[in-house]
Amino acid sequence: MITAIVGASLIDKFGRRALLLVSSAGLCFGSFLTGISFLLQGHHLWRGETRILALISIWVYMGSYQAGMEGIPWLIVAEIFPINVKGAAGSLAGLTGNICSWTVSYSFNFLFQWSSAGTFFIYSAICGVCVIFIAKMVPEAKGRTLEEIQASLTTSP
Repeated sequence: MITAIVGASLIDKFGRRALLLVSSAGLCFGSFLTGISFLLQGHHLWRGETRILALISIWVYMGSYQAGMEGIPWLIVAEIFPINVKGAAGSLAGLTGNICSWTVSYSFNFLFQWSSAGTFFIYSAICGVCVIFIAKMVPEAKGRTLEEIQASLTTSP
């Protein structure tokens, strides 16, 4: 809850894109550390500390999610689309988010049975791709009008 409040208070100071980048990098790091803790536990290395590492990595993941990915994508959807497509685009974004959440929830047990560490390394890689996607494709909406955002989306760099 504290990280959600901190994230919400930092949106206008640092911008939506910067917080999304930091949040998705934190998700990547948290997933990677969770994978490391399962890998170490599987090889019977660093036995007592793997529990602490797993706990810290889950805290990193949860804090990173709450600081940015929890609400900022919905804010960007509301800011980026023109009024005539905002309802349809918001619905499509919600449907896509729900399908992705269902896919992760459905596949988790199968992946975890295959490899507990590998599951979190896969999730970490997906979050790494998310960082690249945000850096390349998501425009900054802080302090910009809809027309300025639309112009930055339609012009090639």
